[in-house]
Amino acid sequence: MLTISQLASYAGVTVRAVRHYHVKGLLPEPDRDHSGYRRYDAAAVVQLIRIRTLAEAGVPLSRVRDLLAAGEEEFAAAVGEIDRRLRAEIRERERSRRRIAQLAAGDSLALPAEVVTYLERMQAYGFPQRLIEVERDSWILIAARMPEEVPVFMAAKLAQVENPRVRRLYLDLADLADCAADDPRLPALADRVEAFLWGAAAEAAGMEEGEPISQDLIALLDAAFVESFPCAPRLLQILERRGWTGWTDIRRTDAAG
Repeated sequence: MLTISQLASYAGVTVRAVRHYHVKGLLPEPDRDHSGYRRYDAAAVVQLIRIRTLAEAGVPLSRVRDLLAAGEEEFAAAVGEIDRRLRAEIRERERSRRRIAQLAAGDSLALPAEVVTYLERMQAYGFPQRLIEVERDSWILIAARMPEEVPVFMAAKLAQVENPRVRRLYLDLADLADCAADDPRLPALADRVEAFLWGAAAEAAGMEEGEPISQDLIALLDAAFVESFPCAPRLLQILERRGWTGWTDIRRTDAAG
C-alpha cells in the first residue's frame, strides 16, 4: 500500500495534482488507516496514470470523468479521436518548425518565394541594402493582407526590375535615402519619377487592373515610405503640385496645372 506521495511518484504527478483529482471526483479518496494516513493500492496507480495520460493529451477533466466510466468501445473511439487530433497538432507543429528553421534563410521566413526571388534580383543588380530592406518590409505587409495577389504583383515587379530605366529610378531613390527636404536634386528626381509614371500609364492603357489594394494598406505602405526616406514628404509635395497624388497607388488628380 502506498502513501499519497508514493502514489504521485509512481504516476509521475504531484501530490497537489492527486488532491485536485480527488476534488474533481476522478480518483476515489481512500479511507484513512489506523495511523491516520490514506493508503493507495495498485488500482489507484493505474487509474491515476490513465487520468494523467488523458489530461496531458488535452482532454478536459470533465471529459476525462466520462471516459473513465465509458465502456471499452466508447473509450476506444474517444482515444482514436484524441489520437487524430494529436496527429494534426504534430503536423502543424512540424510546419511551424520548418518555418522557424527558415530563419537562417532570412527573408523567406515571412515572404512568398516570388518576393524572395525579386529581392535577390535587386541584390544582384547592386541595389543598396537600405532600399532592399524597405521593399522587403513593404512586401511583408502586402503578403500578409493579400497573399493570393502576390504572384500577379510579383510578375509585374520582376518585369520592372529588369527594365534599366526602372533600375535607374530605384538607384536614384537609394541615393536620396538620407538627403534633406531641401536637397537640390529632388526636382530632378521628381522629373524622372513623373516620366516613369507617364510611361507606365501608357503601357497600362487598355489593360485590366488587378485586385485593388485596400486603402488602409495603402496608407500603411505610404507611411512606411515617408518614414524610410527623410526627403519623401518634399518629393511627394513636388509631385502633388504636378498633379500626382499618393505613392503606393499614385494617380493623377484634377488639380494638375
